[in-house]
Order: sequence, then C-alpha cells, then structure tokens
Amino acid sequence: MENNHPVKGKESPIPGQTDEIDHLPGEALAEKFWTRFNQLGLSEGLFRAVTLVATILVMLVMVWVLRRFYVNADGSMVTQLQIPDPAQAVVEPELLMPPLSVGLQTTGAVQRDTAVDTILPIRNRTSLSEYTVETGDTLFSVAARFGLLPETVLWSNRYNIGDDPHMIYPGQTLIIMPVDGTVHVWSAGEGLNGVAEFYQVTPETIINYPGNNLTLASLGDLANPNIEPGTMLIIPGGKGQYSDWRIPRITREDPATALNVGPGACPESYDGVLGTLNFTWPVSAHTLSGYDYAPAANHYGIDIGGQIGDPVFTVDNGVVVYAGWNDWGYGNMVVVDHGQGWQSLYAHMSTVDVVCGQEVYRGDLVGTIGETGMALGPHLHFELRNDEYGRVNPWDFLQ
Repeated sequence: MENNHPVKGKESPIPGQTDEIDHLPGEALAEKFWTRFNQLGLSEGLFRAVTLVATILVMLVMVWVLRRFYVNADGSMVTQLQIPDPAQAVVEPELLMPPLSVGLQTTGAVQRDTAVDTILPIRNRTSLSEYTVETGDTLFSVAARFGLLPETVLWSNRYNIGDDPHMIYPGQTLIIMPVDGTVHVWSAGEGLNGVAEFYQVTPETIINYPGNNLTLASLGDLANPNIEPGTMLIIPGGKGQYSDWRIPRITREDPATALNVGPGACPESYDGVLGTLNFTWPVSAHTLSGYDYAPAANHYGIDIGGQIGDPVFTVDNGVVVYAGWNDWGYGNMVVVDHGQGWQSLYAHMSTVDVVCGQEVYRGDLVGTIGETGMALGPHLHFELRNDEYGRVNPWDFLQ
C-alpha cells in the first residue's frame, strides 16, 4: 500500500525548483543564478547602475589627466581646470572668422527680389551716342569723361564745331565715339578705298567694325559701294585733318600779315628792343583752366587759370606787333615779337593795355585776364612761337 503522507522532517519542494541546485557545478550555478535574476526583473536596473558608475569613473580619470598634462597657450601648466562661461564659449575668435558686413539694413526678414528680368553684363559699346555739353565742360574734360582722346571728340564733331577745340558751348550736342578714331558722313559718289586712305586706315577696318553693319556681300563694288548717302560710318583708329585756323606768324618786320585776322593788326614794320630768350610766366597763377598744349587736338597753347581783371605781363622784352580784337575766336589779343625768331601771344583778355609798335620789357603790363572770344570762363590763352620750331610747348620754356 502506498504511503501518501509526507515524510516527517522534509519540506515539500517549491514549484519549479528542485533540490538538485545544491549539487550543481560553479559555472552552471552562476548561469542558473543569472537566469533566476532575470526572471525577477533585476537585470535592467543592475545594468544602469553599472553604466553610471563606469561613466563617473571615466570622467574622473579625464579630469585627472587634464589637470596633470594640459598646457596653456603661454606654455604654463594648468593648476586648476577652468570651465568657460557658456555665454562666452560660443564666441569665435575674430582672427579666425572676421564678421561679415554686407551693408544691408536689417528688417527682420530677408526680402526676396520678385523681378523676373534678366540682368545682362555690360558690353562694350559699338554705336555712336550723344552728349549735351554742360557749363564748365571743355573738349578735354568731355574726352576724359568717355575715355577718349581729345582729338577723337574734335574729329568726330568737325561737322558742327569745325577744327577749333574752343568752339563748344553749354547746350551743344556732341557725337561720342565708342572707340578712338573719327566719323565720316557718307556722300554719293565716294569710294570706300579713297575714304579709308584719307583717314589712314584700310577698307577692312571700316567694313569689319560691328557698329557699321557692313558686309562685303552687301557693299558690292568698293569703288561705288551700296552705302546710303548720309550714313555715319565709324572709322576706328582713323586720323582727321585740320584746317589751319590758327593765327599766322606775326613779326616786327611784317606785322601786316595779320590784317585779315582782325582790327588789332598793326599795319607797318617796327624796330625796337630784343628779348633775352628767358621767358617768365605771364600771370601769377601757374595752373591750367582746362586746355593744355595738345597739337593732336589742334590746341597749340596753354590756358592759364585766373580771374577777370588779373594782370597779364609780357614774358620777355620785345615789340608789340598785334594789339586789339581778333576775329578768329581769340577775342582781345596781344602779340609781342622778341626778335631772334620768337613771338609770344596773349588771348581772351578783358583789356588790352599796349599799342602797336610799343616797346615792352619783361614784366610790363600788356592787359588783363578775361573771357572774350571763344572762351569758356576767364583764363589766359598763351602761346610761344619760333620761326624754326613752330608753336612750341610753353611748359618747356616758362620759368
């Protein structure tokens, strides 16, 4: 008969557990223990605790290393770990990245440009344009404004100002070339070869310039090309020719050569004092008023600045061979012959204070500064002339 009663002195086993645990080897026992630990839900907490302890240990080691081995920029050892202020930690050194200045006004938001037009790059101009002369403009200042030579402005406008660089005035419209050279207005019966030769260029120079819109096929015979009369052709690099509107040489032996110049001409020959050929400045100022010595622009003197009424003095000893009004744009003018082939000319004066045949000495008063004739503003137009060298640059001789 089976005995269903428990044995006295021995407890019943816990469900899922046997009494064989006490007899397991070491590794099996540890595995059995870890399994039971997981079953109780304690493994995750243990992992977090171990991780936290490990992190703290690593940080302590890093602090110790930094304190022991970190060196300042000046080479000194760090004695105490300094943690920077967070507000300063984000500021980058100015030497590494200078502040960007874009010159825009901050409005709190970037404004988007809604324009749909395409902005094309600036291209070189190839066609003629116009400019209206303003008060104070000269041939030289207009040329400088557009990056051209003065003679280019003069040559390309000879149809309305002639060959005289002084013949511009406020309100006048000037033709402005896209390049240095000149302009030619085509006339019926002309040949392209002859026109090109006149301006010292080749026919291809004229044909190939984009602004002229010419082709060999459309021109046909170059001796009688298909060019509409009145067409303005750009002659790049072309050189114009001047009419000699300048005052002729006036000497003490024959001052009457200037009788067609104006009423200030002297009718007879004179004798008198000779110059030393050491020329002093005719006025106290030694500055230009706009026009310099520029033979290429048909300007053979210098325009010296001054105020109306400022005295004008002779530059050397000599005899007056012209004294009075000039019809060729010089206004009130005086010419002094210094002998030995030299003459000096003073123009645009307000008053003339000498007479024909008068002997003058260096520093004597011959008149006052003005703006008579074709003058833009008060100044003295001064020229030095020599029988052998022609109209010389006064800058090379005035002392």
